[in-house]
Amino acid sequence: MTRNKKTDRNAVDHQHRTSLLEQVTPLAREINCLDIDRIAEVCVGKIPGVVGFRFASLYALDEANGILHLIKHNHPFPINKIVSLNQKASSPMVMAAKSKGLILTGNIDTHTKPVIRRSQRTYAQNYQTRNCAIVPLICHERVVGVLNLADKTGVEDFDSEDVSLIELFGQLVGASIGNIRLFEKMQRQATTDGLTGLMNHRTFYEALERELWRARRHGGTIALIMADVDNLKQINDAYGHRAGDKAIIEISHRIRECIRQIDLAARYGGDEFAVILPNTGLNAALLVCERIVDAVARSPILWQREQVPLSISVGVGEYGADTNPEDITNRSDQALYVAKHSGKNTVRAFIPVPQQ
Repeated sequence: MTRNKKTDRNAVDHQHRTSLLEQVTPLAREINCLDIDRIAEVCVGKIPGVVGFRFASLYALDEANGILHLIKHNHPFPINKIVSLNQKASSPMVMAAKSKGLILTGNIDTHTKPVIRRSQRTYAQNYQTRNCAIVPLICHERVVGVLNLADKTGVEDFDSEDVSLIELFGQLVGASIGNIRLFEKMQRQATTDGLTGLMNHRTFYEALERELWRARRHGGTIALIMADVDNLKQINDAYGHRAGDKAIIEISHRIRECIRQIDLAARYGGDEFAVILPNTGLNAALLVCERIVDAVARSPILWQREQVPLSISVGVGEYGADTNPEDITNRSDQALYVAKHSGKNTVRAFIPVPQQ
């Protein structure tokens, strides 16, 4: 009789495990992707049902600024859209992110490791129960976000199966968000210059083709600035290539500060920059050029307690949508050549010769 009860219990346990596996496996497949919106939908729309919670919210970590940004939630009431890891009184979410440890509370009011005060829970009155799971999402030992689960139905505590499921989902979501970050980093590296963060040479031509296509479709002209660092060889010879790199980086920052958000700046070559100005005529482009030249020359860089003056020469032209990219760069480059041979630290425009 005892053997039959044990056999029946084992059969029930096996059936239960099989049922859970059937629920978890398709979710694991959905989570394993490079689409953060799809991952968020699973976290908020499907995982709570499997682990028995009413509410869920997914935050992604901006590691550089120490801020958790809300990606998606299913709460019927307001919750924090951003959470700073540098807040004075750490919230449970911040505790989990900083410790990299799962926080499970059967009763958050009496929880002791860590102690979580009611003042640290801004929206505590909105929940029907006092239990929650705060899951730090980790990939390669780095926190990439936090998954919060609240209002577990039916019980006030967590059994080993609950813990295993929550940890499993945390690992899966953390790995996928980490993969997204890695993929985005690789894409940035493929399209940007490693030293300045501007577009690289290849991406510049793709952007130029795109802007010409837009001009053909909607009308208008574009302007192209070509700029070259003055006396970079002398800086390298006198102070070393690291000083030359610092000069290039500083000039790239000053160029960025002088252009609009819609303008597209690139490191065209070693000491040469290019800036695409969509829907811009020559007169407006000349004003931008003068602003850039002045900004670069306004203050030197400091290198090993010595002041190193900076300046650039600039060529610019206005082009119609029917001009090909090679002609555009060549013509602005011709203007740059004239600027270089006119004393540097100056601007020259490409003026087409009228056809007779």
